[in-house]
Amino acid sequence: ALRLVIILTVGGFFMTSTDKKRVIIIDALNMFIRAYIVDPSLSTNGDPIGGIKGTMKIMQKLVRMTQPDEILVVWDGPNGSAKRKSIDKSYKEGRKPLRLNRSVHNLTDDQIIMNKIWQQSRVVDYFNEMPIMQLMLPEIEADDVIAYTCGLERYNGWQKVIISNDKDFYQLCNDETVVYRPTGDQLMNKKRIIEEFGVHPTNMALARAIVGDPSDNLQGIKGAGLVSVKKRLSFLASEKDYTINELVDFCEKADSKLRFFTSIIEGKDIISHNYKMMQLYAPLLSVQAKKFVRESIENFDCTFNKTKILSLMTEDGFGELNWEDLKTHLNKILLSC
Repeated sequence: ALRLVIILTVGGFFMTSTDKKRVIIIDALNMFIRAYIVDPSLSTNGDPIGGIKGTMKIMQKLVRMTQPDEILVVWDGPNGSAKRKSIDKSYKEGRKPLRLNRSVHNLTDDQIIMNKIWQQSRVVDYFNEMPIMQLMLPEIEADDVIAYTCGLERYNGWQKVIISNDKDFYQLCNDETVVYRPTGDQLMNKKRIIEEFGVHPTNMALARAIVGDPSDNLQGIKGAGLVSVKKRLSFLASEKDYTINELVDFCEKADSKLRFFTSIIEGKDIISHNYKMMQLYAPLLSVQAKKFVRESIENFDCTFNKTKILSLMTEDGFGELNWEDLKTHLNKILLSC
């Protein structure tokens, strides 16, 4: 029977599907950190557990919104930035410490760190008891695994919804792939990205390489922002995959003496460096890592141990948590495995 489902109604925009299956691919650390910062929940013993409870609440909301056929949660692996730090040792340096929306009482700085690590590992434990696939590969960032997963033959013809606030994922948007940004309640698809930024997803990595990304300690071309890129480099809105050489050639031939163009010409090496760091079109995964990802998804042991989950909640001093909607949908996924 033909299925027609409105899956998202965010920012006045909705996406519909007729007969496609849907997988949500979640940037796990991004989700956990949001929960950890915002949720002040304490256990019955007075220990912080907001990262765990908040993540469960977020997962329930996402499942309710998207009604997925599969759920894939992707974590940054231990020393996940290793490959990019081998290119640029200052990558991600200078990040400010997390600012919680509350004061943490009765814990030393070391205890706060250990509690955060424990909560994150505990989330992994909870999801392991659910029909939710999890991936974490040593020395590999979640971004690369997510990018590779979106291109798997298994998901051809599926709707792929990437859940993350990271704008790097815009470059992956196409007719089947969208990005949902929870903090802005934004659903970004190919059409909306082109309208808002004047850049096609196939050229988004190039545009962002020009602008840079301070959050990853990647400095861009001075004075260049996405607004000026949209205004001065309108050709990036086309589907053609432009190279850095073609970008520089355009700027050299531009009938203008604007500093914007000369800065790009002079900053070609900066743009090239940033592009290597930011592009997800060719994920930084070895042949072995790609095989591991494929086989992990294809051979996923789909189980749902509700008794174990309730036992974990009791151990962690959850108190009350309404997760009925999540349970209901996970049961549906289990039945379809």
